[in-house]
Amino acid sequence: MPAGELSLANTVLSAVIAGGMGVLAASLAQLDATTLPLQVVPALGAVLFARFTSFGITTLVGLAIGVVQSLLYYASTQSWFPTDKGAALPGISSLLTFIIIVIALYVRGSSLPTRGELIEQRLPAVPRPERLGSSAALAAVVGVVALIVLPYDYRNALIISLAAMTICLSYVVITGFIGQVSLMQIALAGSSGFVVSHLFKDFDVGFPLAAIAGVAAATVLGFVAGASALRVRGVSLAVVTLAAAVAIEQFGFANSTWGAGATGSPVPELKFIGIDLGTRASFRGLDGDVPSPILGFVVLAAVIVLGFLVAKTRRSGLGRRMLAVRSNERAAAATGVNVRNTKFAAYAISSFIAGVGGVLYGYSLGSVSAERFGILIALGFVAFAYVGGITMVSGAVFGGLIATSGVIPHIFEAELGISGTWTLLVAGVTLILNLILFPDGVAGSRYQKKQQKLAAAARPGDTPAPGGQQSAMAGTASES
Repeated sequence: MPAGELSLANTVLSAVIAGGMGVLAASLAQLDATTLPLQVVPALGAVLFARFTSFGITTLVGLAIGVVQSLLYYASTQSWFPTDKGAALPGISSLLTFIIIVIALYVRGSSLPTRGELIEQRLPAVPRPERLGSSAALAAVVGVVALIVLPYDYRNALIISLAAMTICLSYVVITGFIGQVSLMQIALAGSSGFVVSHLFKDFDVGFPLAAIAGVAAATVLGFVAGASALRVRGVSLAVVTLAAAVAIEQFGFANSTWGAGATGSPVPELKFIGIDLGTRASFRGLDGDVPSPILGFVVLAAVIVLGFLVAKTRRSGLGRRMLAVRSNERAAAATGVNVRNTKFAAYAISSFIAGVGGVLYGYSLGSVSAERFGILIALGFVAFAYVGGITMVSGAVFGGLIATSGVIPHIFEAELGISGTWTLLVAGVTLILNLILFPDGVAGSRYQKKQQKLAAAARPGDTPAPGGQQSAMAGTASES
C-alpha cells in the first residue's frame, strides 16, 4: 500500500476510535468545549510511556492513571482534603498527571536523540534579519500614527494585537530558532499577569515593581519547565508542555488563592511616578475616547524593544548555536555546542518575552482570568505564530494582527459582520491551507519569493558579486 493511502487509512481508523471513545466518555465526563477535549492529556501520558509503539503498555498505564485519578476524586470528597472557598482544591489531578509524565520521560529520555529519533525533513528557513534600525523606526512611526488616528475600537484591537505580538515573538525563539515545540507560552504569560494582579490587590504594589516581579516569575517558571523537559523533544516535548499548561491553568489560575477562581482578578491602571500611562490617560487621540493612545505607545515601545532583542539574538553567536541545535542535536554537540545550556538560554529568553506579554495583556485589559490564558487560547497562539511565520520577527507581527480580538478579527466582525466564532473557523481552515501551500508561514514565504526574484534577476548576467544575496535555505545553512 502506498504511504499516502496508509497514512489516510490510519487517520480514519484513529478518528473512528476516538469518536467511539467520545461517545462512551460522554456519560462519564462533563460535556463542554474544554473538559472533554482535555481528557487527551492523561491519554497522551499513557501512550508516551509506550513510546507510541505498544498497545499493551499504553493500556496498562492508562488504567493506572485512571485508577489514581479516581482515588484522587474520592479523596477530594473527604473533609481533610484541601479546599478553595469551600470546594475541593482544583487541578490536583492535572498536576499529578504532569508530574507522572515528567518523571517517566526524564527516566526514559536521553540527553541527545538516538538514531531512531532523528527525522530528516526540511525545516523553515531562519533568515538573518537586516536593517534593524530602519525597520524599528518605520514600525514606531506607523504604530504611533495608527494609535492616534484610529477610532477607539480599532485602537483597542491594535493594542491587543501588539500585546499578542509579544507572545508570538516568544514562539519565534523557542520554536522557530531552537525547534522546541512548547505549548505553555500563554500559561507563562498568565502567570506573569496574575503576579501583577495579586501584588496590587494583596500588597498594593504597582508599576514597575509588580511588572518586574511578574516577568521574573514567568522566566523562572519557564526555566524550570525547560529543565523538566530537557531530555525530550518533538511530540514528547509538546505533550509535556501541554500537560504543564493544563496543570498551571487548572491548579494555578483556577485557584482563587493564587489565581482568580471562577472570576477575574483586577490589574491596576498603569501609572509611573504618578503619571497615568493607562487606558484612561488624558490624551485620547483624535476621537477623544478610551483607551488612550498613551497605553498603546507603551505597548508599542515594548514590542519594538522585544522584536529588536529577538532579531539581535538571531544574529548573535547564541542564535547560531540555537540553529545548530535545531538542525541536529548530535551534530551540534559533536562540534562543541553545549546543547543543554543553549536550550536553557532559549527557554529563559522566550519565557521572559512571554512574561512581558502577560504584563501587557493585564494592563491593556484591566484584569486577568483563567479563561484568557487557558490551553485552548494557547493552541490558538501556536497557530497564529505558525501562520505568520514562526521563524521571523515579521511573522510574529502578522501573527499578532490575526490573534483573537486583534485587528484582523475586529475588521471581520465590525466591517463584515463575521463573529469571533466564525473567525476561529476561518483561521482553522487557513492554517490547514497554510500547512499545504505555505509551510514557512506568510512572512517566510514572502521572504523566499523575494530571494527567488533576486536570484532570477542575477542569473541572466554575470556571476553575482561575492557577498550577494543567497537563497533562504543556503543563507540559513551557512550560519547554522
